[in-house]
Amino acid sequence: MELPLVVGVDGSASSLRAVDWAVDEAARHGLPLRLVHASRWERYERALPSFTTGLPAEDASARNVVAACARRAELRNPEVKVSEEVLPDDAVSALLRAAPESFALVVGDRGRGELAALLLGSVSLAVAARAVCPVVVVRGAEPAVRGTYGRIVVGVGDTAERTGAVRFAAREAQARGCALTAVRAWRRPAHEHRDHLLVADDAVQAHDERAATELEDALSDVVREHPSLTVHRRTADGPARRVLLDAAAEADLIVVGAVRRHGHFGLQLGTVAHTLLHHADCPVAVVPQRV
Repeated sequence: MELPLVVGVDGSASSLRAVDWAVDEAARHGLPLRLVHASRWERYERALPSFTTGLPAEDASARNVVAACARRAELRNPEVKVSEEVLPDDAVSALLRAAPESFALVVGDRGRGELAALLLGSVSLAVAARAVCPVVVVRGAEPAVRGTYGRIVVGVGDTAERTGAVRFAAREAQARGCALTAVRAWRRPAHEHRDHLLVADDAVQAHDERAATELEDALSDVVREHPSLTVHRRTADGPARRVLLDAAAEADLIVVGAVRRHGHFGLQLGTVAHTLLHHADCPVAVVPQRV
């Protein structure tokens, strides 16, 4: 049985965008969609009964939220199987507990009640930085969210974090029938001699060739597993976060890896993923890799 695609909903405009994106994603992969709404209201407040349902007011509101999202999903694609769940917990804990049995978690970039000026909501950041399954934060410009560019980008990082991200991105590009652009950024060490042009040019060429070799190594398995997939390779001199932000400008999705170290608690999110989650012009997928 296929694992479901799980989307966190709270009734905000951001979560409705996430629902729409998740419905399309579930249809592409032939997955069931699970809508999850979590609230700890009843643990801290004495809820008043709803005159229309007889349920506590907050409980009735929560069920209205998921019911409306389920109806929205059905209208968008009636062939996607949708289930609903209201959990008496905080959103981060509920989604993290769902992660081990999820194809991926999908969240909006800001939740209900969070300031519009925020670049990224606290729930989205915490889930992306701690989940054991891929997390997609639906953000960015509407053309990218709608998937109009026909391009998936994957940032190929260090060995420890690249495998899961590359495989996820290849599978996503294959499902969409679009091209995959794999990007490897590199930096020239500050101590290298730059005064002599020939020496500088040789150093640049050597670094670029090394990055190209690392890129080819990272892609070898997915190229073999997806022979029909069009893969574009790109190496660039510069900070990875800047290079990938530029690459995300006309992409439908950008995918990066994140190392999850055993025994470590709290947020485990590198600077590149952190930057993309706050600033990318398209949805961002963070794919964890255990080390």
